[in-house]
Amino acid sequence: MMEHGGNIYAASRETGIPEREIIDFSASINPLGVPASVVAAIRKGIRDLPNYPEAHAEPLAVHLSSSLALDRESIICGNGSTELIYLVARALNPGKVLIPAPTFSEYERACKISNTLQVMRYELKRENNFDISPDGFIKAMETMMDQKSGTGNAEPGSSCVTHHSQRSHMAFLCNPNNPTGRLIGKKELLRIAGAAERMKCCLVVDEAFIDFCPGESVVSAVAGNPYLIVLRSLTKFFALSGLRIGYGVFPPALAGLIRQHKEPWTVNTLALRAGIVALRDEAYKKESTKVMRREKRFLEKCFRALEIGFMPSSANYYLLQIERAHEAVAVLKKKGILVRDCSNFAGLDKSYIRVAIKSRRDNAALIRELSLLCRE
Repeated sequence: MMEHGGNIYAASRETGIPEREIIDFSASINPLGVPASVVAAIRKGIRDLPNYPEAHAEPLAVHLSSSLALDRESIICGNGSTELIYLVARALNPGKVLIPAPTFSEYERACKISNTLQVMRYELKRENNFDISPDGFIKAMETMMDQKSGTGNAEPGSSCVTHHSQRSHMAFLCNPNNPTGRLIGKKELLRIAGAAERMKCCLVVDEAFIDFCPGESVVSAVAGNPYLIVLRSLTKFFALSGLRIGYGVFPPALAGLIRQHKEPWTVNTLALRAGIVALRDEAYKKESTKVMRREKRFLEKCFRALEIGFMPSSANYYLLQIERAHEAVAVLKKKGILVRDCSNFAGLDKSYIRVAIKSRRDNAALIRELSLLCRE
């Protein structure tokens, strides 16, 4: 199991600092916290806990169908988007998979956990801000498709393909990418999706952080592309990590197959209510965007002043490159500040950490501690 951010409970046990006193920059969650509208809905929903939830989260799926103008049958809700990552891998049983490096580790783990397959990594380069080149990624899919056997890394450009009726080949893209925060523009991503369709390669686009740049989503393109899958999360933007809620949009031909492999009742009653109410809360969305822009300007100004290298980000986190990063992670933890050690991301070394964007008070505390470390 790969380590992830957000484990304040283990940090509390290790440091003796109470959980509520820990400032967690290691998990990229909206600093506004749970919307007040959602808190009220959860309180009302407690009375329904003796009853089973909807087996397939039907009310949420119907709401999404209406708000996104999508076929209801194309939408599958899950216990966070991570459940759907594993579900897709289990149901489609890919033979070859193309995955960028660095990116979210669960794509590779989900594909390997019950399958024998080839995994090829599309290496992202620091000198290019870890950006994904559309032409390079398309070339990567072509190269992987042509390979008969073997494993290894793809040059910034290799492949992944087949037919749904056979053992599918697959490619994953996280957009914006985690942990870099770098975004593939909608036009460029649709070009990659079109190439995947021509090659009969299943392209899974994880839009867990797309709510921070909603105009770049490709969710509406799924209906016209039988090889495009889009996964979405409500846990990041709406601060619902503890409830676990997400959904996927699937081509009609694949949605039925995916459902055959899915367990019932994975979306609990409170998560179901929270998801619908959160998606309707336009005031919260507007305020979140305002706060995010303000705090990103503050942090970027401070990073520059401290001469800390950072990747320009379209999401609610930054990938930082600092000397003695591993030591910095430990020192900050002792002070009750958690940051994400990125040394276990394929494609990154020990000089990288990821920090979330939080409230001004918390952000100022982080900068204060980083400035002390930079002076040592």
